[in-house]
Amino acid sequence: MANGSGGGGGGGGGGGGSSGSSSYYSGGGGGGSGGIKMNSPISASSNLNADSSSAPAKAINAVIIPMTMEVPCDSGQRMWWAFLASSMVTFFGGLFIILLWRTLKYLWTVCCHCGGKEKEVQKITSNGETQADGDLKPTDEKEEVVAAAEVGWMTSVKDWAGVMISAQTLTGRVLVVLVFALSIGALVIYFIDSSNPIESCQNFYKDFTLQIDMAFNVFFLLYFGLRFIAANDKLWFWLEVNSVVDFFTVPPVFVSVYLNRSWLGLRFLRALRLIQFSEILQFLNILKTSNSIKLVNLCSIFISTWLTAAGFIHLVENSGDPWENFQNNQALTYWECVYLLMVTMSTVGYGDVYAKTTLGRLFMVFFILGGLAMFASYVPEIIELIGNRKKYGGSYSAVSGRKHIVVCGHITLESVSNFLKDFLHKDRDDVNVEIVFLHNISPNLELEALFKRHFTQVEFFQGSVLNPHDLARVKIESADACLILANKYCADPDAEDASNIMRVISIKNYHPKIRIITQMLQYHNKAHLLNIPSWNWKEGDDAICLAELKLGFIAQSCLAPGLSTMLANLFSMRSFIKIEEDTWQKYYLEGVSNEMYTEYLSSAFVGLSFPAVCELVFAKLKLLMIAIEYKSEQRESSILINPGNHVKIQEGTLGFFIASDAKEVKRAFFYCKACHDDITDPKRIKKCGCKRLEDEQQLTTLSPKKKQRNGGMRNSPNSSPKLMRHDPLLIPGNEQVDNMDCNVKKYDSTGMFHWCPAKEIDKVILTRSEAAMTVLSGHVVVCIFGDMTSALIGLRNFVMPLRASNFHYHELKHIVFVGSLEYLKREWETMHNFPKLSILPGTPLSRADLRAVNINLCDMCVILSANQNNIDDTSLQDKECILASLNIKSMQFDDSIGVLQANSQGFSPPGMDRSSPDNSPVHGLLRQHSITTGIDIPIITELVNDSNVQFLDQDDDDDPDTELYLTQPFACGTAFAVSVLDSLMSATYFNDNILTLIRTLVTGGATPELESLIAEENALRGGYSTPQTLANRDRCRVAQLALLDGPFADLGDGGCYGDLFCKALKTYNMLCFGIYRLRDFNQSTPQCTKRFVIANPPYEFELVPTDWIFCLMQYDHNAGQSRASLSHSSHSSYTSSKKSSSVHSIPATANRQNRTKTRDSREKQKKEMVYR
Repeated sequence: MANGSGGGGGGGGGGGGSSGSSSYYSGGGGGGSGGIKMNSPISASSNLNADSSSAPAKAINAVIIPMTMEVPCDSGQRMWWAFLASSMVTFFGGLFIILLWRTLKYLWTVCCHCGGKEKEVQKITSNGETQADGDLKPTDEKEEVVAAAEVGWMTSVKDWAGVMISAQTLTGRVLVVLVFALSIGALVIYFIDSSNPIESCQNFYKDFTLQIDMAFNVFFLLYFGLRFIAANDKLWFWLEVNSVVDFFTVPPVFVSVYLNRSWLGLRFLRALRLIQFSEILQFLNILKTSNSIKLVNLCSIFISTWLTAAGFIHLVENSGDPWENFQNNQALTYWECVYLLMVTMSTVGYGDVYAKTTLGRLFMVFFILGGLAMFASYVPEIIELIGNRKKYGGSYSAVSGRKHIVVCGHITLESVSNFLKDFLHKDRDDVNVEIVFLHNISPNLELEALFKRHFTQVEFFQGSVLNPHDLARVKIESADACLILANKYCADPDAEDASNIMRVISIKNYHPKIRIITQMLQYHNKAHLLNIPSWNWKEGDDAICLAELKLGFIAQSCLAPGLSTMLANLFSMRSFIKIEEDTWQKYYLEGVSNEMYTEYLSSAFVGLSFPAVCELVFAKLKLLMIAIEYKSEQRESSILINPGNHVKIQEGTLGFFIASDAKEVKRAFFYCKACHDDITDPKRIKKCGCKRLEDEQQLTTLSPKKKQRNGGMRNSPNSSPKLMRHDPLLIPGNEQVDNMDCNVKKYDSTGMFHWCPAKEIDKVILTRSEAAMTVLSGHVVVCIFGDMTSALIGLRNFVMPLRASNFHYHELKHIVFVGSLEYLKREWETMHNFPKLSILPGTPLSRADLRAVNINLCDMCVILSANQNNIDDTSLQDKECILASLNIKSMQFDDSIGVLQANSQGFSPPGMDRSSPDNSPVHGLLRQHSITTGIDIPIITELVNDSNVQFLDQDDDDDPDTELYLTQPFACGTAFAVSVLDSLMSATYFNDNILTLIRTLVTGGATPELESLIAEENALRGGYSTPQTLANRDRCRVAQLALLDGPFADLGDGGCYGDLFCKALKTYNMLCFGIYRLRDFNQSTPQCTKRFVIANPPYEFELVPTDWIFCLMQYDHNAGQSRASLSHSSHSSYTSSKKSSSVHSIPATANRQNRTKTRDSREKQKKEMVYR
């Protein structure tokens, strides 16, 4: 206790000795307990009179830090010069040694150079004597060996040190990161100690922060030695910033331990280590882009300079000027100095904190010059880099239990809104799929707002699918599919297709198993996808060729006007819009609400024929089934569209339905004959107990199949069905053998299209006079705009559906192209194997050319444009097509019946035989009333911009902002825009069978095998007729039936659509699916000949005599031999008295009363004949 009291008193004396000093320097401790507190002064007496019991502890610490003696700490004496001197002596001493070593080495080199010349002369003179004496190893060689050994040892040590500090190795990276982390730790210790006096007595053995700082500096010393050994230029190494930091931070720590005294001094220089922060992050592979590296560099330099300058101000302001005996100091905390430096750099200078010492003010003068320049240059650049930082540069976080798809390509407000509108439509089942958009350009404000409205299911990331890093960000390897959108309005379609093909290659290269659905503009570019090894349509990969489908839709409209609108609405998701008024819009919109779905058929239908199931489903379930996925005995899947009675429903058969939403289609899956046979309300057909028991029994066989659903699931890609094929043995009769001609090639090698030997273009060119002398009627006129520089639109895709083999040769409509010969020559190479084609060089805007091809007698006039108008005003993109359409509608014609009656005096164009069966009156090519005005000519116009549809009809009242499908020209089937095909992307994702079905209906039978053949030869190849190829003719085609006359005329006068459906299905195996009705049907004398489309009318829908019925008709093997046939519309005019064309060998009566009397007996005979 006596020793303790003495220690306290000594402390008090120390305090008195320092009364004249600064208050920020530590004074003496109070008397009393004699305990030594952290940061309190340590008096001499307390050190000398320490208790003897602490001797063992001191001995242990002496082992850790060997000291010869303990220097007493006098708090009244300032020792800052000792700390500073240790750093200065280390720096200048080392610098002196390096310079001295270099000087001596230089002198030694000069001396050795001079001596080397003398030795060389002596060696030359004594060389002969040495060899004569037989000295094999002279003394010089021994010295060189020894010197080489020494150099090798030094080099090895230097290389080892270089490896240890190099970031190229794991050890080096760990060491570099560890040194940086410890430097930041030392800086943090400085921040902690800055709240203490600048200089104070500290006991190393009891000061925890001093011990940690000591350990850090020992490590820095070792690392400094490694760097020194590895340095090639020692002088430059000694002057490096990191070396200077070590000189002024490491030696003072050792002095502090020796003097039992702490001095903050220049420890703030550790903040300069922050400059290396970007290098450390690059070593850790965190920074990868130039912008991020630059941003971190600027921030680290700015912050390190700021903190270092603040440390210097903190030191001099709290210490005072030495020449003022440290009397002009002021107490500032470190963070107040940080604040002072910031307001100084920003030139604000509030004046609440300022420098009082001369050293501080002198430093501030120079710092303002450099700091202002740094602040003015660095801060704006930092803000710019942060502002330019990708807002959408993160990574996608997958949600458990939720799939996601990646959408890339042409991402714009229009394409995204159309895609989302269809993909997220409420009529689908719950779509548990998240949509990830990837594009290299950030979205504009409108597109960003669209993403925010769908933020629960949509995410956007900025990047490119050509960059593997960006593909990893969107988790492409776990995506359910990748959809690539194309720019339909680009000036160079081939370049756009090439870009999308490159996207496919990049994605497939990153993850070969990913399913890709891509849009292609040109048909001939689809062949390049086959060159990608991992591209496999059997695994779900699909290419939606817009040109192929667009021209296919238009071609089918030449056979059944309005079909393009009907099909476009069926695979697009449209919400039901209810209209109370009895107008044509009411019936049209009721049909628009129908879509195409797929569902597995209940086991209650197993064993029934396809027509029987169709009738049952339509009458009882209020559904329309048009096709099934049929599995042959070889378990190969094929899609059969309206097959005949020979096809029986199998277990687990997939049906294709037309319905208003997905929930309605599930009735076909839940239907149970035992439970639902007596139910009249289809809404009550739900899952019953029998179905649950059946599901449990067949869980192992049906569960995998049920993955395919209407809303959010798709087919298993391993069972992708082929196009429709019929077994040759199932074809009734032996007509296939009768039609075989082994010596003549009538069809292509696949048997899907009519074929003829290649013709030279000169043989199909008609002059205006020749065309005028030719009696053309019932033909198709194609008005095409294009020139030598126009991109090819692929007219082959328009001709192929019109040359399908399920038409007999005499049923083929002659096609006349009117346009630039230079353009048609470029297209002709892909069409020269098709029969009944003619070309009239000219312009579609010339009325003389149009009159020469008898446009008033055509079945359809098609207006196309190959010109890519790259102009700012989108309204001018379709100027040629609109002008041509208005030009034709304003034309006036004379009575054409006399011209037709004189057709025997004229001559027929190549391939058109006037005596063929299709030109007989029975087939209805002769019109009873001719067209006298161009308004009545059937026209379908292709549009690029949807809004331009308002210019086609001058008598409609469509608003310019009306959606395309709600406009009158589109509803009437007289306008078609490629934008309606956007819905196929989402429809194909949910069910790839939908695309196969659409292509089967539209293209006339194009198959992947045929595409591969065209990719190899770029032309169809003729083939001899065999039972297999002739069997391919036996497939359905779309037609139209007129109710004004024929066996269904009795139903046209107030009959029920459901009765017509059942009668056509039972009697002729024809599947009805829509109505083409006059717009003014409810008027007694309709003045307008325009018609509109009604898709899938209900069973009790009332028919009118002027209706035309869309139907899927079977191939008629006897149509080429018999001229008595079922009457149906040939679509040549919109008048009530229309021509008819052959489809079945059923006699037609002219008198409706006689037909009513004999209807029952005749129908019974027909039914027996058909079912036989």
